[in-house]
Amino acid sequence: MELLSRAILSEANDEAEQIKADARAKADAIRQRAERQAAAERDEILQRARQDAERIRKQAIATTQLKARTMQLEHRETLLKQVFKAAREQLPSVEQWAEYEDIALRLLREAITQLNAGKTHVRADENTQKLITDEKLAQISEELKVTLKIGHPLGQGLGIMVESTNGHLHYDNTLETRLSRLEGILRAPVYHILMGESL
Repeated sequence: MELLSRAILSEANDEAEQIKADARAKADAIRQRAERQAAAERDEILQRARQDAERIRKQAIATTQLKARTMQLEHRETLLKQVFKAAREQLPSVEQWAEYEDIALRLLREAITQLNAGKTHVRADENTQKLITDEKLAQISEELKVTLKIGHPLGQGLGIMVESTNGHLHYDNTLETRLSRLEGILRAPVYHILMGESL
């Protein structure tokens, strides 16, 4: 009996050791699987974090570049406004130029051509009006095949304005208006000159 009892106990101990060994093996396998899964999740989180950091970095660079470009454009706009303001302030001095009479007659011819009316009133600032003599008016009238008559002087502006005798059409060819019309075309070349660049 004692022998049988020892054999059963020994077999039970062996089975218990086997169960413990299996349990340890299963626990090790579960732990290793958990470690691999944790490492994979950690790598995935790190990868996402790197991608997020790169995206944020690129956004920050793009935002900074946009702000710099905006500041550059604002600076450019300020400079251009100053230049065109200074040009407008200098317009009255054009009347003092030796060639202003030729300029005034060119302004008149251009205005008449643009208006394209048979009978036209010519209006000019007082100084310009003195330059447009009856003789010159008759010469331009014959040259362009129109009837010209001097109208009331301009209240403001320097140069010429023409209007049809019925008052329906007019063409403003004052220096101020010409500068405003040309401003869009002149902006880029003026800015290049301001920056010291060649055209």
